[in-house]
Parts: sequence; C-alpha cells; structure tokens
Amino acid sequence: MSDEGGARRRLAPIWRDRLAGLIVAVVVTGLYTVYSAWEWAQFTVKSWDLGIFTELMQRYAAFQAPIVPIKGEDFNLLGDHFHPLLAILAPVFWAFPHAFALVVVQNVCFGLAAGLLVGPARRRLGPAAGVVVALAFGLAWGLESAVEVQFHEIALAVPLLAGSLGAYLDRRWLAAVLWAAPLVWVKEDLGITVAVLGIVIALAARHWWPALLSLWGVAWLAIATLIVLPALNPNGDWAYGGTIDPIGSLIDPARLFNEQKWETILLLLVATAGILWRSPLALVLLPTLGWRMLSSNYGYWGPTWHYSAVLMPIAFAALVDAVTRLRASPHRHMRAYGRVAPAVAGTAALVLMAGLPLGTLLKPSSWQPPPRGEAAAAALAAVPSGASVESDIGLMSYLVDDHDVSWWGTGGIPDPDCIVVDTVAGGAPPGGALGRASSAYPGIAYEMRYADDGYQVACRTELSA
Repeated sequence: MSDEGGARRRLAPIWRDRLAGLIVAVVVTGLYTVYSAWEWAQFTVKSWDLGIFTELMQRYAAFQAPIVPIKGEDFNLLGDHFHPLLAILAPVFWAFPHAFALVVVQNVCFGLAAGLLVGPARRRLGPAAGVVVALAFGLAWGLESAVEVQFHEIALAVPLLAGSLGAYLDRRWLAAVLWAAPLVWVKEDLGITVAVLGIVIALAARHWWPALLSLWGVAWLAIATLIVLPALNPNGDWAYGGTIDPIGSLIDPARLFNEQKWETILLLLVATAGILWRSPLALVLLPTLGWRMLSSNYGYWGPTWHYSAVLMPIAFAALVDAVTRLRASPHRHMRAYGRVAPAVAGTAALVLMAGLPLGTLLKPSSWQPPPRGEAAAAALAAVPSGASVESDIGLMSYLVDDHDVSWWGTGGIPDPDCIVVDTVAGGAPPGGALGRASSAYPGIAYEMRYADDGYQVACRTELSA
C-alpha cells in the first residue's frame, strides 16, 4: 500500500501540470477565437494572406499541387515560401473547408503552445508562477499581432518551438531535438533557428549528438533556398533573398536606429521582465531578429504583423530559464528579483494588452454592427455561385470558400466571370470594377451587379444570376 500511495503522490503533480496546461490552452484559444470571430464579423481583412493560404489548403485537400491563383496564374506557392508542413492540415480542411477554419487552427496552435509551456514552467518556478508565465506567453504581443492578421504558416512553428524549449527546460534532450526538427518544413528561414537551437541544446546537454540538429537545419536551409524555391518560383530565384542587406542596414543611420526596430527589441525585454538575456536560449532569438533587422523591407522591423510570433516561445522559455538562474544566484538582490520576475512578466502582459487586439474587445464601441456590414454581405450575395472572381483584398477572404479567386494585381485567372472591389479599404484598382474590366478585359462586356457603400460587383453580361 505504501508503494502505491507513493506512486499516486508522484503522479499527482504530473496530472496537476497537465490539467493546468489544458486550462491555459483552452483560455488562450478561446480568447483568440472570440477576437477572430469579432474581426471576421467586422469584415476586417488585413491582407491577402488568408485568401492565399485558403487556396493552398483547397489544393492540398484535393491532393493537388499548391497552385494559388491569388499569387498569379499557375503560381506554385512552394516557390514563394517553403512550408510543406502545412499539408498536415488537409484533414482539417476536409471537415471544415472554410477560410475561417484556418484562423481557428492558428488560435488552437497558439493555445497549445501556451499549454505546453505550463508544465516545465511550473516545475521550474512553482505552480502559480508557472501558470502566470505561460499565460503571459499565450497572450503575448507577438501572438496577438499574429492573430490580428489572421492565418500564416508560422502558426505551426509556435507549438513546435514551445514543445522543444519546454523539453529543454526539463532536460529531455532527445525530445527537444525531435520537437525542433520539423521546423525546417514550416518556413525556410527557420533552418537557421534550428541550427542555433541544436548548438544550444548540445552545450546544455554536454553531448555532441544534439549538434546533428544544427546540420539538419543548415541542410534544409540550403535545400529550400538553393533548390526548391528557385525551381518553383516563376523568376527562378528565392524571392526574398534579395531583401537581406546587412551592409546597408549597418551603415545607414536611418535604418540602424529606426524606431520600429528598437520598439521590437524593447517589447521583448519588457514582456520578459528584462531578464531573458540571462539565458542561453536568448541566442535562439538571433536568427529571426537578424534577418528582420538586416532586411531592407521596413515591414519586417516592427512589432506588428506575424513576424514576432516565433520569437514568443523562445523569449518566454528564456524567461523561465533566466528566473531559475536568478533564484540560484549567490547575490541576494538577484534571488529577490527572481522571485518576483514572473509577476513582473504577468503584469507587463496585462498592461500591454490594453493596446493590443484583445484590448479592442473591451471597448463598448467595438460591439456595434460594422458600418458597412450590410453592404459587404449584399456584395457577396451578388456574386453568382461558382463564378470565378477577380478581387482586391477587401472581400477576398470571404469569396475563396466557394469561388475561384485571383487578385487584380496578378491576374491569376484569365477572363474572370466577376470583378469585386472595395473602393474604400480594399486597395481597389483604378476606376473601380468597371474601370478594371475595361482596361484589363476590353473584349469582354461587364455590367455592374451591385454598387453601394464602396463595394462594387461587376460581372459578365451573359452570366446568369
């Protein structure tokens, strides 16, 4: 009986960790899904990316090559970024073939990542502090910004990194390596992150074999950028390789001291109580920060969009490790700060949230019906079922579920049946729907089917309603 009682006592903390992890995962997923549903109901679309990835999943679900008309005629999306791991989401799309399903998948990924960090954090920091840090991670600014701009491939990277780094904190070296290995199939630049992570794991484990993960990362970086992407890209090269400009970024003061870059770095420090740098895991941040800050594309520099999502699991795992080190410090003031650092990180997360997407839900005005909602719904209803559509960004994500859709800037569908534009916020072509029709398709007669509140739908005159 005593042996059985001891076994139960040992298992009890494990089940408590798992239950706490499940609760955190559900809370994070639920909050983000409420926000996503609100954003969807507001007809708010930040970019064309959700439409692109929806078309990608439609092709994978049909066991077809990932040809995405939004990017261009016969455009293979594996020539844009290297993300073959997205194919594992095909079963989700069989069951829920909708653009919004991808948004929910991303929310689940972020919730799962937060749940994965709960156990290692509780074992290192204590039950309450561990949950606080995991929640601060799950609701961190980098993840909220990614949720705001809807689905991207990095959704899969966040739980993989959380699983790997959680295993690192638990000193489970093989698990850390296995969780990290698939990252090379999420996006090409993560090969460098995997390479650095392999070195960090090998040094902590004091074994040589985790360094094989570094070779794996470098090998797939080379395969992706030197072979796959050039072979499948219409221009025969890695489309984003030319944006890396280290010399220009370092010698141009306007770029070196750009406030967006320093805002990103400052937010990383604030969110992690200013101590993530005390952990060797902070080194794993450098590849992503490096290519972003050395890029000539200013869109990569700041804390918005989805580019910081992969930094969040690294930063908060580094926070857990840093707190552990502080608490073991021989210096009294270091130990004292180590005791309060999780609370500091939790407070920072709450304070920052006021200016982040979830904070929008706390404003009563946000729950008013969207000012152009009825017009948007009417515009969608005016597009005949099954018609091929050329669109701007405005209603693109709402059209891809049951129409073949291209973007007017790439003309991925020759001679579309309808042209749908949002002249207020969608980045419409000059002249609106009929102007685009007359300039791009002069031999085809189009007529306006709907026009109200900035939305326009023009379709071929012979097309039946």
